[in-house]
Amino acid sequence: MNFYMTYGTIDYLTKLKEDQPDQNILLLSKDDNALLMHESDGPSIFKEPKKYEVLDESGVFENGSFAVLNNIPVTYEGKPLFEQRFKERARMIENEPGFTAIRVLRPVSGDTYVILTLWDSEKSFKDWQNSKAYEHAHKKRGTEEGVDQKDIFARPSYVTTYQAVRP
Repeated sequence: MNFYMTYGTIDYLTKLKEDQPDQNILLLSKDDNALLMHESDGPSIFKEPKKYEVLDESGVFENGSFAVLNNIPVTYEGKPLFEQRFKERARMIENEPGFTAIRVLRPVSGDTYVILTLWDSEKSFKDWQNSKAYEHAHKKRGTEEGVDQKDIFARPSYVTTYQAVRP
């Protein structure tokens, strides 16, 4: 499965989405920025997308209302360890109230993976961050076993959030 993202103005991306009613597309915005996501087995509908391979997935991403993108730059040598960590994830997030989807995305070019989670609201995401499931999923963080203690990151990670744009 391929996953594509493109950025632009809300007006331009709204029109692009409207022109593709049969595609799996989610339009998101934050302040004056807009993001359009497209999931497909085929090519992108975008002219110059950021392209990712879906390593792991659960849920229907078009149903999301609040998106959290954890952008994680990983060194070439660190990619196998990083991907293994996500193959072994606890899979508890799927049972959290308000969860709609997760996608673990490997960049086709570049070094920044994206862990995309989608929620019915920002409150549901914050509730998950304060849950036992979150604590369990991140229990190795800060320990010798934690992937965060390995020398596999090219730069610090960063998080971006967006709200879905509904007609």
